[in-house]
Amino acid sequence: MNTFWLKIAGGAVLVVGVIVGIAVFTSSEPEQAREREPEPREKTVYDQWEEDEKKLSAEPQYKEPPATTPSVQQTTPVAPPKPEFKKLNEIEEIQAQQLWEWVKNQRKMGRLPIMGYGQMVKTCRDIIQRWPESEYAFYAKRALADLPERYHKMYNITKEEIDLGNLK
Repeated sequence: MNTFWLKIAGGAVLVVGVIVGIAVFTSSEPEQAREREPEPREKTVYDQWEEDEKKLSAEPQYKEPPATTPSVQQTTPVAPPKPEFKKLNEIEEIQAQQLWEWVKNQRKMGRLPIMGYGQMVKTCRDIIQRWPESEYAFYAKRALADLPERYHKMYNITKEEIDLGNLK
């Protein structure tokens, strides 16, 4: 039986193993390099979308809590009251939710290169016009106010469209 080629293959495997072993032991990093903190990763468009989602869908709150009488002493901390919005009927609520989801998706698309915020602005204006005293009108105004200033000029966004009153 011819074992010549088998001996050559075994020798090659042994040589490769020795080279890998030497490389592993000679290229170890010093202790200081291993203890460094990992570099912060670069912010991606997905991170920005997640940030926008949190910011635009946050619960509305008053900028400053309503004034209380100083003579009343409260022992427990009281959360600021939630603003009251006009209640929509079931059909209007569903329509407003659908349009608000459209706004959030258009906001994401507007952040991409070559895309714009035109459809988002149009839908926000539609929400504000159809349900002016609703929670969705507040969200739409906040979405318009959150756009950079150059888009306010580009889409002729007025102060009334982004006025949140005493809410944030």
